[in-house]
Amino acid sequence: MGKGKIAVQVGHATVTVSEEAKKRHLDWWKAWFNEGQCKVVVKVNSESDLHELKRKADDLGLTSAIIHDSGLTQVEPGSATCVGIGPAPVELVDKITGELPLL
Repeated sequence: MGKGKIAVQVGHATVTVSEEAKKRHLDWWKAWFNEGQCKVVVKVNSESDLHELKRKADDLGLTSAIIHDSGLTQVEPGSATCVGIGPAPVELVDKITGELPLL
């Protein structure tokens, strides 16, 4: 995916998990929102890695969502392009993504 496509997919993930976290973890959402809405983008090697990150997030009770593209431009329809995790306390998110390289 090109840089613009990646940015859009991350935007989709951010909005999706933010809206869900606002319902499920309002205190975490408020802290994230009031502190500047920090977002960190890391890299994985495969679609299966995205699913594994989501599973780990779910196991910790964190809000997460895999984003599937409609396939109108650069990827096949239905392709998983990214996973959003949080907002949540950094120490919980780091248990899942802390060792991954930044994109």
